[in-house]
Amino acid sequence: MARHVIPRLSTQSYEYDQDLTVQDVSDSHATAKKELRANGFPLPVEEEPIYGHFPEGFVWSVATIEGAWRADGKGLSIWDAFTHTAFRIANYDTGDIACDSYNKISEDVEMLKKLRVNHYRFSVSWPRILPDGTTRQINQAGLNHYHRLVDALLAANIKPQVTLYHWDLPQALQNVGGWENDTIIERFRDYADVVFSNLGDKVKFWITINEPYNVANIGHGYGTAAPGISSRPGTAPYIVGHNLIKAHAEAWHLYNDKYRAKQGGIVGITINSDWAEPRNPYKQEDIDAARRFLEIGWFAHPVFNGDYSDLMKNRIRERSLAGGRPISRLPEFTPEEVKRIKGTHDYFGFNHYTTILTGNRTIYDRTWLNSGSTWLKVTPPGFRKILNFIKNEYGSPPIYITENGISERGDMDLNDVHRIHYYESYLNQALKAYLIDGVDIRGYTAWTLMDNLEWAAGFDEKFGFFYVNHSDPSLPRIPKKSVTYYATMINCNGFPDPLQGPHECQTLEPEGKFHQNICSLVQ
Repeated sequence: MARHVIPRLSTQSYEYDQDLTVQDVSDSHATAKKELRANGFPLPVEEEPIYGHFPEGFVWSVATIEGAWRADGKGLSIWDAFTHTAFRIANYDTGDIACDSYNKISEDVEMLKKLRVNHYRFSVSWPRILPDGTTRQINQAGLNHYHRLVDALLAANIKPQVTLYHWDLPQALQNVGGWENDTIIERFRDYADVVFSNLGDKVKFWITINEPYNVANIGHGYGTAAPGISSRPGTAPYIVGHNLIKAHAEAWHLYNDKYRAKQGGIVGITINSDWAEPRNPYKQEDIDAARRFLEIGWFAHPVFNGDYSDLMKNRIRERSLAGGRPISRLPEFTPEEVKRIKGTHDYFGFNHYTTILTGNRTIYDRTWLNSGSTWLKVTPPGFRKILNFIKNEYGSPPIYITENGISERGDMDLNDVHRIHYYESYLNQALKAYLIDGVDIRGYTAWTLMDNLEWAAGFDEKFGFFYVNHSDPSLPRIPKKSVTYYATMINCNGFPDPLQGPHECQTLEPEGKFHQNICSLVQ
């Protein structure tokens, strides 16, 4: 498929002087309207595309989650409990079956092959391996499922990227305090040990924890995600965050000390953040608010530097004391813990979707394109800016983008040009960060393979390359137009220069009946 090009306005300009008649002005306006109608609005300079390629060996991936909530001896998770609680999830949707990836390994692998990804990001369910969260019972049926999945991926020449914790804490551990109880640190280490020892000969890319900010603040502060604890402005989010950081560090050290020499993999944590721009770039309050808003530092600063930033410590201490507390709500690391945590990374895992404006409150620019999620606006330049922020703030680490994507709502339109525009724009900003700014980007993961349960939003928000028809018990996967676009992007490893004519990478080889079905659906 030829590279999609965003139309631009002609560079012709119109000069006005005092001798112009009304008719002259009218004619000029008509000409301008004609230009706009034919070519579209001009792109801002920072969004003008560049052409080039990502580095050789670039990781192209896509991510998803599984269903089968009680299959083969799996224990209950906090999300099982949360989705079965009234008024928690839109339309009372649950993840009991989701897209049934648990039972559709071969179908999922075929979809991955059509996308031409060389990696696939999925998560291991803690209660599927350890039903009560401890090593008292290891569920071999659960381990066998992940062996089957990994073997199927490797047979298709697709390498697994495995997340140990994507929010599904065993309910049995939540019953004794969950992430607020510091015994969770040892429990997580034991769980990681079981997974590393069983799958580590085949899996070489590990993510310890996905988006600790959401676990700590959304799950234990706002309470709009599992386990649904509302405690703002309490201490729970900071206690949970503290234990998440220490649990990650223990899992990293476990792999480093026990498995790395034999298995040769890499381990890191995935941190999420929007980019923040000051609402008024000339107002110091707004500039300071933008810096404070960046959620990266809460978790990245300890992992990369050993401790929370002074900005975070001072801010929380001041607000704690102002609220009548004798001490800060933010726990402190001991000197030994600082040494233990610092440097527990082989890369910087990063999830990013959008940008916000900061001031006395966070808002969005009304001119930004919408998506199917109220929080997600299409703001490509923020992607490049935040990648540069990571480079400058944390010593130019290798970065793997582990989630990025866009949603839609309402009736399904398989001609998802908005998704093509999003991926083209954001990936081009990533290419600028790599080629122009020297950001060490090693890989990119799109969210998500297929429309799935999007947490509290249920199935209303659709991020997938493939549409899943939930009205059909067989849950057929139907490709959207963006499937061909992403496959072409991967095949080209970037953006060929259109001035050099069509590139052979932009023509995908037919792949049997499935490919023919894609073509018929996207024409």
